[in-house]
Amino acid sequence: MPLTARKKPSSKPAPLLALGAHPDDVEFGCGAVLVQAARAGRPVHVVVCTRGEAASHGTPAGRAREARRAATLMGATLAFLVLGRDAALEARPAAARALAGLIRRVRPEIVLAPTLEVDQHPDHVVVGQLARDAARLARFGGLAGLRGAPHAIGQLFHYSVTPEAEPAAGGRILVDVSAPEVVAAWTAAMTAHSTQLRTRHYVQLQLSRARVLGLRAGVEYALALFPASAPLVTGLDGLTRAARRF
Repeated sequence: MPLTARKKPSSKPAPLLALGAHPDDVEFGCGAVLVQAARAGRPVHVVVCTRGEAASHGTPAGRAREARRAATLMGATLAFLVLGRDAALEARPAAARALAGLIRRVRPEIVLAPTLEVDQHPDHVVVGQLARDAARLARFGGLAGLRGAPHAIGQLFHYSVTPEAEPAAGGRILVDVSAPEVVAAWTAAMTAHSTQLRTRHYVQLQLSRARVLGLRAGVEYALALFPASAPLVTGLDGLTRAARRF
């Protein structure tokens, strides 16, 4: 499917754009949120910014096949926008402009990208930085050479691929992803990255993290997202329940 947002009825939710540095980041970091959004009728687009060629296991071609399978299982589209080599990604202005052009084409309401914590794969931090910068550049109407109409996203949320990438300070929101069909599709999407599971129990790690967060909040499974800026709400009707339940 082409990664260009089509004209949609006003009743259909605006797209969600999830950015990853490597072919499995989005699935492990926020896959259940994407499954839930897709099942609710929101167009979900996954974009990967390297080929994952520095991985200890798997080839770029094989990892691309795994990523395509995982995207299908999540109900998302997949595209590669290669901004540099795996393990050598840099927060260059040209890369931010390329992502800004992508944002203008897809016109998402929500963007998900890795957190900015330094205690993780450095490529993750770079993609988080680029997402933040690109979201701002996409708004500027006078930016020469950037095609497409200016677009302002509604919110940038960061996700953590590993526990070490969770910000120690700042706010977070918990997303209840307990529906059995959501957990099943998320698990299948993570399992699709079989080359990355040869020596690490990544699926068990992510399910355990979500289970602990869910139990603490009084639900089965939950994922944490970290707002780049405070969300603006129109009222308190949907904010009557705190996450702390244990």
